Amino acid sequence: MFTLSTARAFAGAALICAGLLTTSASAFCGFYVAKADGDLFNEASKVVMVRDQDRTVITMVNDYQGAADEFAMVIPTPVVLQREQIHVTENAIVDHLDAYTAPRMVEYFDPDPCQPPVTLRMLSGTMAMEAAPAGAPQDRAKARGVTIEAEYTVGEYDILILSAKESAGLQTWLDQEGYNVPAKARKVLASYLAQGMKFFVAKVNLEEKAKLGGEFLRPLQIAFESEKFMLPIRLGTVNAKGKQDLVLFTLTRTGRVEAANYRTQKIPSNVEVPLYVQAEFGDFYKAMFATVVEREGGSTVFTEYAWDMGWCDPCAADPLSVSELRELGVFWLPDRPAPAQGQRIAPPQGVDVFVTRLHMRYDAETFPEDLRLHETGDRENFQGRYITRHAFKGDLNCAAGQDYLTELNNRYSREAKMLANLTGWDIAGIRAAMAEHGQDADALPDPKPWWETIWKE
Repeated sequence: MFTLSTARAFAGAALICAGLLTTSASAFCGFYVAKADGDLFNEASKVVMVRDQDRTVITMVNDYQGAADEFAMVIPTPVVLQREQIHVTENAIVDHLDAYTAPRMVEYFDPDPCQPPVTLRMLSGTMAMEAAPAGAPQDRAKARGVTIEAEYTVGEYDILILSAKESAGLQTWLDQEGYNVPAKARKVLASYLAQGMKFFVAKVNLEEKAKLGGEFLRPLQIAFESEKFMLPIRLGTVNAKGKQDLVLFTLTRTGRVEAANYRTQKIPSNVEVPLYVQAEFGDFYKAMFATVVEREGGSTVFTEYAWDMGWCDPCAADPLSVSELRELGVFWLPDRPAPAQGQRIAPPQGVDVFVTRLHMRYDAETFPEDLRLHETGDRENFQGRYITRHAFKGDLNCAAGQDYLTELNNRYSREAKMLANLTGWDIAGIRAAMAEHGQDADALPDPKPWWETIWKE
């Protein structure tokens, strides 16, 4: 039964982009409705979409910022969802997918140019609301042209599935039920109603949440069939303060996914950066992403990772297991038979699953349309990868060693210029930071004339 409680919600819902990216900007495929003047806003979003033919499973990670007593989120859906089409999963699975696909840093050590054995080490990137007015909600809904198609309790959430004849009635009904719907939402609601879409409304059931305990709300999942491969993002701009980020993970059989109605561009990758960036990888990536968004005009979707799920090189985290992928909705993977008594089976990894990680920063002006997606069939692997190299510190008294010193000087200059170009950081400050971390071109010994290395006494 859908209930309206007066108690304060422990946590609420916005989709958060975790990991090494940004916590100050990101995206949402629905909008928040809060009681009265609660300062409720969503900044970051993390969504997983499983897609094969016309079947879609969406997983939405929930978090919010604000002081509302409770929250609700409203998401357009193409069909009336049955109880069995709604599920609650664990944050750890999405966190694992986030870590597996995260942009990563690799760390190399230069070999001895006079005796070239290679030493290699990799550094993984981690790298509430008052009670509603008396009277049956169904009666008040019917009077406003709103139909409550279904109502469920799923885990710690109370769910309503709504349909409506017109946006004004839907907005009025939500207001009467104690929700404060942003005025700007009406036009967007009307466009979804014109497409025949329904509305999925979720809010926390405080009693169920208390039974479960824990600090965070679990991700909500919905499964449905639709010819449209899309994510409704326009409602996410209604009560957002500034631009938002959306990190979208897609899991398909066919290969890389890209936007069909916006430009899709690979994030800058496989570039060498100064050593000190290791300790500032989060700041580096945020600055780089902001710079590339601005240079591309603000209306671009960026590919950060595209890879077959069964392996990785290098790995920021292990690939997801078959059981984890099935929990996310990858329905085409077979169940593994139970092992015979005494038999040991290696941890399973995904087969026939291709993951794409897309990242976009948007607002209503730069992304005026919902995000339409396209399966390209391209299975070429790609990752956001950033390289640091330690200089060789031993004896360089050979011709190759002296050439190495000259190239090392040039490399330090290239790394400084590359970092400044990627991030917009001041190049003088970059060079000073490099010098503090042992990458000072002025401190390198001058290469000896080549003839001094021919005959050694």
